[in-house]
Amino acid sequence: MSKKYWKGLPELNNSEDFVQSKNNEFAETLPMEEFLTGDDAKTNGTSRRDFLKVMGFSTAAVALAACETPVNKAIPYVVKPEEVTPGVANFYASTFYDGHDYASILVKTREGRPIKIEGNDLSKVSHGATSARVQSSVLSLYDGARLRGPLAKGEATTWKNVDDAVAKSMSVGQAVILSSTIISPSTKAVIAEFIAKNPNAKHVTYDAISYSALINANKNVFGKSVVSSYDFSKAKTIVGVACDFLGTWLNPIEFANQYSKTRKVTRENLEMSKHYHFEANLSLTGANADERYMVKPSEFGKVIASLYNEVAGATGNSKVSDAKVSSNPEAVKAIAKAAKDLVSNKGKSIVVCGYNDEACQTLVNGINKMLDNYGKTVDVELNFNLKQGNDKEFIDLIADMNSGKVGTLMTYNCNPVYTAPASLKFVDAYKKVATKVSFSQYLDETSMLADFVCPDNNYLESWGDANPKRGHFSLQQPTINQIFRAPKYEGTRQVQDTLLKWSGIKTDYLTYLQGYWNNHVFPQQGKYLDFASFWAHTLHDGVLKVSVVKEIPFVPAKLDSTGKIAATGVAAVVNELVNDVVAEVEAPKAEVSTVSAVATYPTPDYNKAATTATSAKGGEWELVVYEKVGLGNGNQSNNPWLMELPDPISKVTWDNYITMSPADVAKLGLNEMKRQDIIGSIAELTVNGVTIKVPVYPQPGQAIGTIGLAVGYGRTGKDMKVAFNKEENASVGVNAYPFITIANETLTNSSLSVSIKKTSEEHKFAATQIHHTIMGREEYLLREVSLKEYKNKDKEVWNPIAALPMHGGGKKPIAEVDLYDSFARIGHKWGLTIDMTSCIGCAACVVACTVENNVHVVGKEEVSKTREMHWLRIDRYYTSDMNKEKAHEEHVGGKQMYLDMENPSNNPKVTFQPMMCQHCNHAPCENVCPVLATSHSSEGLNMMTYNRCIGTRYCANNCPFKVRRFNWFNYNANDMFTDINPAQQDLGRMVLNPDVVVRTRGVMEKCSMCQQRLQAGKLVAKKAGTPLVDGSIKTACQQACPTNAIMFGDANDEKSEVSKWRSDDKNYVLLEEVGVKPTVSYLVKVRNQEEEMHTHEEHAAAKHEEKGEAHKEEHHS
Repeated sequence: MSKKYWKGLPELNNSEDFVQSKNNEFAETLPMEEFLTGDDAKTNGTSRRDFLKVMGFSTAAVALAACETPVNKAIPYVVKPEEVTPGVANFYASTFYDGHDYASILVKTREGRPIKIEGNDLSKVSHGATSARVQSSVLSLYDGARLRGPLAKGEATTWKNVDDAVAKSMSVGQAVILSSTIISPSTKAVIAEFIAKNPNAKHVTYDAISYSALINANKNVFGKSVVSSYDFSKAKTIVGVACDFLGTWLNPIEFANQYSKTRKVTRENLEMSKHYHFEANLSLTGANADERYMVKPSEFGKVIASLYNEVAGATGNSKVSDAKVSSNPEAVKAIAKAAKDLVSNKGKSIVVCGYNDEACQTLVNGINKMLDNYGKTVDVELNFNLKQGNDKEFIDLIADMNSGKVGTLMTYNCNPVYTAPASLKFVDAYKKVATKVSFSQYLDETSMLADFVCPDNNYLESWGDANPKRGHFSLQQPTINQIFRAPKYEGTRQVQDTLLKWSGIKTDYLTYLQGYWNNHVFPQQGKYLDFASFWAHTLHDGVLKVSVVKEIPFVPAKLDSTGKIAATGVAAVVNELVNDVVAEVEAPKAEVSTVSAVATYPTPDYNKAATTATSAKGGEWELVVYEKVGLGNGNQSNNPWLMELPDPISKVTWDNYITMSPADVAKLGLNEMKRQDIIGSIAELTVNGVTIKVPVYPQPGQAIGTIGLAVGYGRTGKDMKVAFNKEENASVGVNAYPFITIANETLTNSSLSVSIKKTSEEHKFAATQIHHTIMGREEYLLREVSLKEYKNKDKEVWNPIAALPMHGGGKKPIAEVDLYDSFARIGHKWGLTIDMTSCIGCAACVVACTVENNVHVVGKEEVSKTREMHWLRIDRYYTSDMNKEKAHEEHVGGKQMYLDMENPSNNPKVTFQPMMCQHCNHAPCENVCPVLATSHSSEGLNMMTYNRCIGTRYCANNCPFKVRRFNWFNYNANDMFTDINPAQQDLGRMVLNPDVVVRTRGVMEKCSMCQQRLQAGKLVAKKAGTPLVDGSIKTACQQACPTNAIMFGDANDEKSEVSKWRSDDKNYVLLEEVGVKPTVSYLVKVRNQEEEMHTHEEHAAAKHEEKGEAHKEEHHS
């Protein structure tokens, strides 16, 4: 007889509310007794897959995917069977790559569901770090907009019908596969198989964000059409021109990790890199630069040519013709200064350019050559395989489509109807193709016009590999079976399996992948003698680095009479891993190509490049099309986590907009949005004859006469409920891709002559921060120091200890003044320290926190009412031209001084400050809670008991850091949030972390310091009978951070990392004089600048003020 346990009184009484909630939960009766006591369990034990069979979910599709047993290929294991402990997470090494971003990852699964992405520490490319987009990608698996099966002319069909129809179309005209950059060597081989089968076929690579100019420049200078790799960790001087390498350029996860290594300053290491940056719109990288200069896009070439000549003059090389940067005299001086620093650090410097112009990139290569940077900070031998798009081939393809030469066009991992520049008129050409095939997972802009849609698997359901950098490989493995599959759906199918089938090869892609690695990757390593061991360990680690790169040419597979690859038995390796002998795929005997010791390079014409680069003529207004750090190129436009992620610079959510200098905004009579105003103007923007209406956001740091507009918005796929609002029949934001221009057969992300016109319409912005400066409170919140002062001045000048005036005169350090009795805290005392110098504001931590802790998405309207739910926010502060010293000198009154302080400088310095619950040891929130819903743990953390909270919000009112969030609605049930909150969707709720309760209406919530991770870590150590090792527990924000700016650990452990940093002379806590004694501390931000930030006069004034206060107290007493 099965025992019955009640969950509580509502179930015992069978109340109406309980019945309704039960129906919405995982309501299937679980045969646990049969499962645990059956004959199979007694004989073989209970495996993970058996457990998943009974632990079904309410969504049948996910139940089939996660719980089917036996599963041969759903989740491969190095050792099997794998015993399962319900409630314990498993991690599987895999790869994230969406045609744009790359990261080697670990996928966290719970009961068969992928719920979290972490970085793979073994990777030498991504270094265990992730980005906001990588963190968010897990939600794409559960996106309700994904297609469930193939379509023909917009109607559901079968795979057989599609296969037959495409086979017939191959005989008409040329077949072309159009894709974004493919870094999977085995996928390239599959495409080669397809082309071998269909000799009239070809493959064209097109990237919506083009890097063609960089590839062409490397061919001009080195004779190689490759993308260079870069190492910022070896650079003492960095110069960037329109290059957001910390946010979106090329491989920002790796670059951010490298960059941070030269920015950490300690008493043992008193040096840091010097970073100069030239750009039009304020980027994440520009915000982190030591010296930033505003220049127009038409002057990028002039900046680079001038820098070239300065370096050439100092190194004894020939100069080129150039033109001075006329609009910015400061930039002219900065170029000479930067060149001097570059030359003084030859071989330890780096110059990068993000402007997609071949002439500019050729000059940059020349500068790096003169500086002897190649082979040190820049490398064309160990090149990236990312961003291989060929703009000329794409433009030529459109011409062929227009002329009727292309009979079949297949689009894979790209959406050219949405991303192609308007001037190319891709849609018109696309309609002329007889057979159009899309492999998109969604009904996007291109697939809506396609004849056949063959939906690909999600990357978390797929096998694959990657070769992001020469000599570096990673594997991708499915962490769940296909969610959409027979018998309920016709199902999705991995693109590689589709192409193999259309190539006449009856081998599945997994077998092909193993065969490819057996022939092409296995020979490049020497650690393992047999392929079985090599495959098993590489699959477990997820990554492989080979020291000697062997170029083995591709040869089409030999097929037997049944259409299968001959001599194949490798697939058994993964499924069983018990075969002693592995039959290898027959490989051709090929000579290994090697790079000659003495390479012969072309002779580039730098003079011609300079003439071209400096010939650009700008109009009254110039447009820069850019990527936001959150949404990127728009591949994840339908992801609510990214839509609600504040832009690191503007702090605006759910929108793209024109960024414009506040001076230009005032000049045009547009709304200046001062004094925390959230209502902006709407303007008409016209580029190359195309006009759109778009809101205008005043952006400090924007070059005069320039405007910026982000890509990734303006989607028209109406099944994308996040990116397209069906009720308003409007997309979120506007599409900026049509404004990309063509110059010298290259896609350029700027337009040098545009027009803008004011309208009478207005737009409400939803921003998470509408105050932009610190307003003279630096000492209490945002402490900074120049490198020179850090080296030479006493700590009391730039990081003073807070002291309180005492009755009777004098002051005492705040640590000596306390309303509470102190007591020793035994055991663990958790602490977190944030290095302000290392934090670049990338917001990977914000998304990681959201995913880990089931933080609700609330939408634009709620955010505009300051009701966002992020537990962790990143405050962004601009400097102001007004300060207390200037106000004193100019006799500005106190009120006017603070009003002026609200206005940022035209080209402000920027500081990012992560802000979460400070877990105060004397927490004011705890004192005012009438029901003890918030209390202090024995380990030093401020905790929430959700089922006690009655929503008085006294705690939020009493919090000096404003980090508590109130659930104004039941976000996981209210119809207002159905389309945007994953917790309301059958598939979306599968991403929820079962270790963290989903909060309901009327409850206060905040950062818990990942309490669930603390408990799990302690439990692991307890079971192992070992002490808790420092670093074995990481918070979600810490683990996601690419710059290691967040340190977490036991402050009672003197050897822990967090204790080490807390003893650093840069350590301080926020609002120290309030006496709440936060557990979270910060390290003073160090700036590598010549100007002092703490003058003698300021110090003297502070001393004078102190004496005055003491005198007043004595007089009073």
